[in-house]
Order: sequence, then structure tokens, then C-alpha cells
Amino acid sequence: MRTTEVKELEIRLAEWDDLASLTELQLAAGEAFRGIGMADVADNPPQNVEELAVFQRAGRVWVGVDSVGTPVGFVVVDLLDGCAHIEQVSVHPAVGGRGLGRRLIDHVASWAADMGLPALTLSTFRTVPWNAPYYRRLGFSELETEQITPGLRSMMEAEAAFGLDLSVRVCMRRSVKQGPDVLLG
Repeated sequence: MRTTEVKELEIRLAEWDDLASLTELQLAAGEAFRGIGMADVADNPPQNVEELAVFQRAGRVWVGVDSVGTPVGFVVVDLLDGCAHIEQVSVHPAVGGRGLGRRLIDHVASWAADMGLPALTLSTFRTVPWNAPYYRRLGFSELETEQITPGLRSMMEAEAAFGLDLSVRVCMRRSVKQGPDVLLG
């Protein structure tokens, strides 16, 4: 993977031909967990092409591509409890730390505003530096237990059934500003 200036990257809807590379990209991005003693997370299988295709056909997978069209980052979005729920964000380590994750999230926020959705939601690890602390810097707030919606609660139950320790997980929300005069990101 060659490095590319993030400002040169185009964000576009994922195409069918992109999907296989997204699983590889997710594995590469997940290697960072191995470095902080979370090898079990790094070893979790990524979403497969069939799973990604459901979101891609619905128009809810965006990729950051370099000048030759190679995906170097992506975001997958579901609709959950009337909000745009970020299922997955991955950025290849070769372009990590340069703002592509922020650009992908802001792109989703703009899309959500256009769709009339009130917020973005996600679940993530509470203390992993590129998880909850990062999302706080992007305007997300941690939800208190009583603020967790039924869909988010079901998702957390599924995460627990998958083997994730919910004591280290958190649900977060970022309001989406509506209106044509709002500049996002």
C-alpha cells in the first residue's frame, strides 16, 4: 500500500468491486489492536463480502480511494432507531492519522442530514485511543444507560453474545445539524 495525501482522496459510494478489498483493509486496520494487547479483537474475522454487499446495495458504504481508485478507508452505516448507525470505520495504517476517518464520519453526517436523520450512533471500546477518545474529539458523546435505545441495546446484547466484554464498550451519539446553511466537517 503506497501512502497518499488524505486531502487527495476521494470519498465515494462503494462499488461491488471494492468489497473484497474492504475485508483486507479491515484486517490491516485491526492489527493495531494486537499492539495494545487485544489480539482477540485483531483476530476477529472482518465483515465478509456478502455482509458488506447488503449495506453496499442499500447505498450505505462509502470508501476513501486514492488517485487510482484503490480503497484506503471505508465506513459502513446501518439505520438503527431512526439514526445513522456507524457499523464499521476502517482506515489502512499507511494513511492512518491523516484525517481520513474524520472525513468519512463527516461525510456520513452530511448524508444523515440530507436524509433528515437526527444523529449518528456507534458502539466502540471505551479506552482504546482510536475508539471512544477519538470519537469524543469528533463530537460524539457517551450515552448513559437510560439513553441507550432498544436497537442499541439489542446490538450490545449481540456483541456480548459474540464474546465482547460490555464493561469495556460504550454507545455514543453525535447530533446531526439540519439545514442547507450548515457546514459539516
